[in-house]
Amino acid sequence: MQQAFWSEILGTAMLLLLGAGVVANVILPRTKGNAGGWLLINFGWGLAVFAGVFVAFKSGAHINPAVTVGFLAADQPFAQITGPDGMVTATIEPTIGNAMWYILAQLIGAFIGAVLAWFAYKKHFDEEAEPGIKLAVFSTGPELRSYAWNFITELIATFVLVFVILCSGRTPHQLGPLWVAMLVVGIGASLGGPTGYAINPARDLGPRIAHAVLPIPGKGSSDWAYSWVPVLGPLVGGLLAGLAATVYVY
Repeated sequence: MQQAFWSEILGTAMLLLLGAGVVANVILPRTKGNAGGWLLINFGWGLAVFAGVFVAFKSGAHINPAVTVGFLAADQPFAQITGPDGMVTATIEPTIGNAMWYILAQLIGAFIGAVLAWFAYKKHFDEEAEPGIKLAVFSTGPELRSYAWNFITELIATFVLVFVILCSGRTPHQLGPLWVAMLVVGIGASLGGPTGYAINPARDLGPRIAHAVLPIPGKGSSDWAYSWVPVLGPLVGGLLAGLAATVYVY
């Protein structure tokens, strides 16, 4: 479990470094990618997932509490540990205790990745910009604030993510992490407009904490009033996807 814990930390940190990084590149002032548009953010996040999944291979590459909850609800192993010969030497079982360790690691990794993205764009964060723009590098927010409907949007988008991941285990393919990356691009393009598609509680909460504690000039509020939506929405979506998979997939 120790190996899986560090794997989830490193994979989620890579996810947030590249994911928050592409948002920073598009929306912060005086960057090379300024005003690059929504699709650049979509593809950047997709490739961030691609890299994060590769890095977190030792733990089954959840890098998302909603995925962990989905596997727990579907009663599917979190990961299979293989030896140098490629043979399975251990299985991480879907227990509540193991899920808590995974989620803790994901939160830590997301915080670290967000801090590293801030370091990479430190001089641009020092430039004058609206507080909401600086927060948007770290965490999601709704275009039209309606907590109930924002919650439903996050639930639906995360259901799609986790259900398709669980279905993929029964579908032969040789795409590796690439198909997950493309799935995230598709979710962002199709369902990301209302809320910015957190679809990952750690991806939103860890960086939001980083935003709150980092010395960012003119950063304003961390919008804690909204923070429960990108946490609970994805968790419920992942849970429902796991339960649906027990009927449809397994």
